[in-house]
Amino acid sequence: MGKKKPVQQTRRPSVGASSRIYSRDNVSRYSERARQRRRGKLIRRTIVCTLLAVLLCGVSAAGLWVSKIASNLHGVNITSDLLATLVDSNVTSDPFYMLLLGTDGRPGESSFRSDTIVLSRIDPKNKQVTLISIPRDTRVTLSNGETAKINSAHALGGPDDVVKAVNELCGIEISHYAEVSFEGMQQLVDAIGGVEVDVPDKIDDPKAGNVVIEPGLQKLNGEEALTFCRSRAFVDGDYTRMRHQRIFIAALAKQVLNNTDAATIFPLIESLSGMVETDMSIQDIVALANAMRGMNTDEIWSANIPSTTDDSTGVSYVVALEDELAEMMERVDAGEDPKGPQTIGSTADASATIGDLSNNEASDWSNGTASVSGETDSSAEGEE
Repeated sequence: MGKKKPVQQTRRPSVGASSRIYSRDNVSRYSERARQRRRGKLIRRTIVCTLLAVLLCGVSAAGLWVSKIASNLHGVNITSDLLATLVDSNVTSDPFYMLLLGTDGRPGESSFRSDTIVLSRIDPKNKQVTLISIPRDTRVTLSNGETAKINSAHALGGPDDVVKAVNELCGIEISHYAEVSFEGMQQLVDAIGGVEVDVPDKIDDPKAGNVVIEPGLQKLNGEEALTFCRSRAFVDGDYTRMRHQRIFIAALAKQVLNNTDAATIFPLIESLSGMVETDMSIQDIVALANAMRGMNTDEIWSANIPSTTDDSTGVSYVVALEDELAEMMERVDAGEDPKGPQTIGSTADASATIGDLSNNEASDWSNGTASVSGETDSSAEGEE
């Protein structure tokens, strides 16, 4: 027979041990521990709920901020007709055209003239920009068949008519649009702390503003910047003004691109949104600013359309020289030197950059004595 397995006996607590386990003091201790566990769970739950509430409030606030800024940027002049006229583009990879307007409108108005019209070709991959000015008196045909000066197209047909007129004039398709009133521009410059501009000409023009601006590199405040961009008190009048406007646009771009770090880009967009109307989204503005950082703004190509004047109908128009303009726009579209004029006339032998504009006075351009970076120094020819 096999051995019997020992029987395991369950030991019962002694009377003394049993009394300790179920004593009144021990029950109190267990109850206190249970309360502490419940309190710990409550604290953890409260912390989690608080963090979730803060996160939700942050998301809601961010959503409201984005909605507010988008609403400001897409003001009354960013119409459905305008959006339908613009073509799609990828602002960080492909070259695209953007139309920049300076207007005499006031906040909330939708009918006014556009006295500053600049067609910009932007190439984010190569960090290259070309600025082409279109004289405000340029003769165009509006979508309703009416002949008019291009600066009245906004008032007569809206911003989409301005885009259509420039598309037709230059043989291109515009992807983006931005406009700022003269009043808004002054506020914008003051909001970003001024803009450093290399001023080529002395400006003393009471019709343009109540300030006198001396030549040279200096920081212009809003009033000074507006005077710089509005004055026509020069030999070739509106053409000098257009050159100054291109100089200022390049200087403003440099100022903005120098303030596109994470801490300043969103406050900067908020400031701009109260003064600029554009079809571009916040995401596109930030992406484009990041893509263009490091661009040499002195190397921006600068020209105006080849043109002449015509008053045979009793109205004084600027008339585009169609063949020369078509040739220039082929070069612009290819990202090349446009070799366009800086004053009235046809295509020049050598184009100019923003740096060239700042290094020559108005009289140099009107007299044909301006020197540009693309020219060869004749005195150096033949030297070893």
